[in-house]
Amino acid sequence: MGRIKLLLSILLSLLIVLLCLFFMITHVGKESQGGENDINWWCGTTPHPKHCKHSLGGNNSQPPQNRDDIRIVALEAALKLADHTQGFTRNLEKLCRSKRKKAVWKDCYKLVNNTIIQLNQTLIGLKDHKISDVDAQTWLSTALTNLQICFSGSGELNLTNFVAPIKTSNLTKMISNSLAINQYFLKQTQASEKVEDFPTWVTSKDRKLLQTGSIYSRANVTVSQAKGSKFRTIQSALDHAASIKRGDGRYIIYIKRGVYKENIEIGNDLKNIMFLGDGLRYTIITSDRSVAGGFTTYSSATVGVDGTGFIARGITFRNTAGPEKFQAVAFRSASDLSVFYACSFEGYQDTLFVVAQRQFYKLCYIYGTIDFIFGNAAVVFQNCMILARKPLNGQANMITAQGRGDPFQNTGISIHNSRVMAAPDLKPLVGSVQTFLGRPWQEYSRTVYMKTFIDTHVNPQGWSPWGNTDFAFKTLYYGEYECFGPGAATQNRVEWPGYHDIKTQSEASQFTVENLISGRGWLRATGIPFIVGL
Repeated sequence: MGRIKLLLSILLSLLIVLLCLFFMITHVGKESQGGENDINWWCGTTPHPKHCKHSLGGNNSQPPQNRDDIRIVALEAALKLADHTQGFTRNLEKLCRSKRKKAVWKDCYKLVNNTIIQLNQTLIGLKDHKISDVDAQTWLSTALTNLQICFSGSGELNLTNFVAPIKTSNLTKMISNSLAINQYFLKQTQASEKVEDFPTWVTSKDRKLLQTGSIYSRANVTVSQAKGSKFRTIQSALDHAASIKRGDGRYIIYIKRGVYKENIEIGNDLKNIMFLGDGLRYTIITSDRSVAGGFTTYSSATVGVDGTGFIARGITFRNTAGPEKFQAVAFRSASDLSVFYACSFEGYQDTLFVVAQRQFYKLCYIYGTIDFIFGNAAVVFQNCMILARKPLNGQANMITAQGRGDPFQNTGISIHNSRVMAAPDLKPLVGSVQTFLGRPWQEYSRTVYMKTFIDTHVNPQGWSPWGNTDFAFKTLYYGEYECFGPGAATQNRVEWPGYHDIKTQSEASQFTVENLISGRGWLRATGIPFIVGL
């Protein structure tokens, strides 16, 4: 009898094991079997499954076998769609019969091309296992942001219908799907990711670049307004840099004291450029383009940078259009791994456009009125002076307008160990002009102030809605952590679901140099002082 019980027990155990094996094989089969059903299953895990199925269903390559495969296949589909979208954008040039249409087309053509660059380098990097999941999420975030800027620029000049062929391509939805897929990998690696080594663009000579006194003697070219100078404009020095074979090494342009009235573009092909000035009071780059003058916000910038690894030290970037000309950008950056040290950014509405990618600002001054720090970069400001100016009568000041449009974009504005003050022209009017810490430009807007002095000019509610709406109240993330000063009290702050009076270090640490911009490795390569954590 005992043997029969033992035998029955063994058979029952075997039956359980077989059932478990059957379940595992069936479950794995969902991820491993090919065909249309497999695509349907995978696409069901993305935010836009219909567009995923449409784009991937006709793919003739080997069906995806696992998450790594689906990430690559989705990227390939997005890149293919981006190439088609670029064709649609190119055809719009024939319809440019006005200055406004020409301005919108130029922006969108460049931005779609930049999206292709971001998607391509992400795809190649993942295939070759040469980039991190953070890199992939950063570049995919940038690819999506580029398209959103194209669309917003067309709206500013009342030309939304003009860019309809770009919108209807559904490229934004395919990139959004890729962001969601890559987020799975990001979560798996964030907790255990190693400190990054110096990136490839940093040579041994670059280290401690901003602290060494001999840096001026190392300049590749010098720009001076003095008679007889070889380079009297900054653009001529950049043109020279583009014309020579210099590899990817650092190229230092020393800009001597003077006021340079120029509009400057540093494209993706010009990497590792450094602007070295004689100090923010003495080296000034200025222009006066504006939306009121027929430009888009994007193209109004006095200086615009896309090339990776840009560094600026001791320079003022200025837009003198004034508050009555609406959006007028002093500086626009989509430069990944870029650093700005002891610089000043001066304007009114939309002064500093932190478009995309990873950026760091140290000991900088930023002046403005409405949305004067805006964009969708992952950006940290440390030990900076944030100065609200006198706006037009009836206007309120908005310090930030962060543009995160997708919940999986790893972007946000972090203002850390800084000072939020009234500029001299605003001080006499503090009682009559309202100033707010920010408002939501896009649905998932994300901004935090940490250990920052906030003065009396900031409204006790802290944050402003976008117009007279409840737009993004539930989806934004606005936070304050251990701020101080007469305007820092949080008891009367807005009661939106997305507002956070941050109490824990673990929550605040998401927005540090280490975690928001992965700066422990690449930023230390420049040698400038920074705080890696809180």
